[in-house]
Amino acid sequence: MSAVDAPTIPHATATPAARAWRIVRLLTANPATTVGWPLGILTLIFVMNWTVWWLLTRAVGPIGDGETPDGVRFNGAVSFIFVYMLVVAVQAANQSFPLALGYGSTRRAFSAGSALAFTLLALGYATLLTIGAWFEELTSGWGLHGNFFRTIYFATDAGWPAQWWIYFCWFVFFFFTGTIFAAVFVRWRATGLSTAFALLGLLVVGLLAALILSDGWAALGETLAALGPLGVASLALVPGVLAAVVGHLLLRRATPRS
Repeated sequence: MSAVDAPTIPHATATPAARAWRIVRLLTANPATTVGWPLGILTLIFVMNWTVWWLLTRAVGPIGDGETPDGVRFNGAVSFIFVYMLVVAVQAANQSFPLALGYGSTRRAFSAGSALAFTLLALGYATLLTIGAWFEELTSGWGLHGNFFRTIYFATDAGWPAQWWIYFCWFVFFFFTGTIFAAVFVRWRATGLSTAFALLGLLVVGLLAALILSDGWAALGETLAALGPLGVASLALVPGVLAAVVGHLLLRRATPRS
């Protein structure tokens, strides 16, 4: 009696899209970090701002539209969430990279999945802030002529699609800027990250010195004014995409360490 070999059942090979989506699920496995905490803190900041506006109106009486001092109306508090997304990107990549490789993911899949996850988060947060800006305008600044979402450097009169695009561009910039710092930390740990911040500081100081010595402040101001919030936000996509590319190149040679 001859033995018959059992038929071999081929294992389904995951597509690049499927591997990237696994990284998305890994990075967003704890929604408290990517959604809960940022929205909770942003809500708290908004309540504090609204309370200050209300106290001012109680102290000086009702204030008409256009009469509120710019320093009160435009305080830039909403910018917190953009900076926080940079921190989220750093934490997510640093904590998830060793785990992803341990589960058999490739560095390319991790970079693609991270880019997809951060882009989806940028889409969601841009939509949320646009809704907030729309409601803010609808209620005449929450009934107190205050501006929380539509602050000077995030607002535009070019329509709501343009308003959404401004938010989206800035979220992409901060998310992908965070990935390059995360990649530096994963590869060279605290020493590399400290060195990167030191080099960044030197670069900023060098650029400021060049502007001051060449009397370039006026030209820079004119350029930014000509671009407007929409143009500046669109321009921010360039360093954001470059940061994503550099972050991927750094992770290609990174080795997870305990």
